[in-house]
Amino acid sequence: MEIRAELETIPARGMRFFSHVPSEEGHVISKRATADCADYRQAEAVARGGGCRGGAGHSGAGGSDDPDGADFVSAVDDLHALLGPAGRAGLAGGSLAIGFANITGYSVLSGLAMGMEPICGQAFGAGRHSMLGLAMQRTTLLLLCSCLPVAALWAYMRPLLLLCGQDEAISAAAQTYILYSLPDLVLQSFLHPLRIYLRAQSVNLPLTFCAAAAIVLHFPVNYLFVSVLRLGIRGVALASVCANLNLVLLLLAYVHLSGVHKRTGGFALSAESFRGWGPLLALSLPSAASVCLEWWWYEIMILLCGLLADPQATVASMGILIQTTSLIYIFPSSLSFGVSTRVANELGANRPHRARRAANVGLACGFALGFAALSFAVSVRRVWARMFTADAAILQLTASALPILGLCELGNCPQTTGCGVLRGSARPKVGANVNLGSFYAVGMPVAVGLAFWAGLDFRGLWLGLLSAQAACVVLMLAVIKTTDWDAQADRAQALTGAASDGGGAAFLGSDEKDALQPKPAAVGGDEKTSLVITIQTDPSS
Repeated sequence: MEIRAELETIPARGMRFFSHVPSEEGHVISKRATADCADYRQAEAVARGGGCRGGAGHSGAGGSDDPDGADFVSAVDDLHALLGPAGRAGLAGGSLAIGFANITGYSVLSGLAMGMEPICGQAFGAGRHSMLGLAMQRTTLLLLCSCLPVAALWAYMRPLLLLCGQDEAISAAAQTYILYSLPDLVLQSFLHPLRIYLRAQSVNLPLTFCAAAAIVLHFPVNYLFVSVLRLGIRGVALASVCANLNLVLLLLAYVHLSGVHKRTGGFALSAESFRGWGPLLALSLPSAASVCLEWWWYEIMILLCGLLADPQATVASMGILIQTTSLIYIFPSSLSFGVSTRVANELGANRPHRARRAANVGLACGFALGFAALSFAVSVRRVWARMFTADAAILQLTASALPILGLCELGNCPQTTGCGVLRGSARPKVGANVNLGSFYAVGMPVAVGLAFWAGLDFRGLWLGLLSAQAACVVLMLAVIKTTDWDAQADRAQALTGAASDGGGAAFLGSDEKDALQPKPAAVGGDEKTSLVITIQTDPSS
């Protein structure tokens, strides 16, 4: 079996990236440092500890993507450091708005878009190329409809923040930032489906090149808006919108010039796009739940840190550790996308044995990544935090938690890969149930009990996360081990409308149903199976 690695773009894993801005007193403030702070003064105090109270996510299973997913520690994310010239209230308000947007908007869109992934992957494997165009149209419409309640919530962000006791100036700045970010919701509604549409066809390098070009273009645009035109926080938001606009336009240009769209029915909106949403919603809703459950868990971890003894040090250390997990998460998340595409393609082509082989190879790679992450975390535990701070308390907390973080990644890497297997086999409900049970029924009680009742404080929270990851990987492996791959291949034929009985053909248009013919299972299993590993940077994160 041949494993092929390529770089692509994947959605950011929630709020798990932190770019730093020097404060007026020379301290380092995360651009998301104030997302959960009662006011800017608290954020400044946290910054003195060298860390942040910002959110954690991508993934974004999202993502993930998701996250829609990880990221290369996004260069564009770092450009939000230009919030600094917007003033203290601008920095705090922008940070608060970014956190609010991730939790209430981007995580939802990323998760909903993931419902399209198994449909496109299995349809491509089954040779039902016209379904890819139809799936993209329906998913885009679904995301655009989802933007309406999100936009309404964003429009009333300031009153909500004031109701929660936020400072008036910070709330006003946050409202300004998020209002100027509203066009980004529409762009994300096109961007997520475009990515999945191309990735399902193993079109990866163009995604990488387009994302890189969008990032390069973002530098002068951000500088123009913030430093030349002096638009302040409005300029930062508009620059992020322009980054995603450039990426969408570049991807559309590639699709048009390459002719990829011709075999998938084109992009012309049809009446069929407004019907037969049942199969899509059945996959999108649990996918969104799975992504949000994981993103919000890290938010809760940050909040719990603020209740511990010496909250400045614990929150700062948590920020450093979450950045570390974001860096490590790039690799299993990329592997997960490759596994998902390969499993979906093989099931759609009615080759269950090759789908199982791809899943097993992916899990083996996931465990290898987990051991590499554990070795990395243990080896750098005494020096890693020095890149962020010289505070002795933060250094000690980070050094004590890094081995636990490594053990968490030992479970997280194969678990993330397993999520890709579930996405590829169109079983997002299973993933959502695994996340709910592992993180909230196991991890949360253990974290609270060890941190506050057993007196383990900061380490107790990470041991709670370790228990959640352990439960998650065990459940995920049990699900995959007991998978009936022949039955999953039959489900794929039903989903794509390729089964002889026409099961699942509701996803197709009436004209497509008449043209369906069952595809025979492939004979033999000696062919090479390639596993495409994708890495993605989201310019808007």
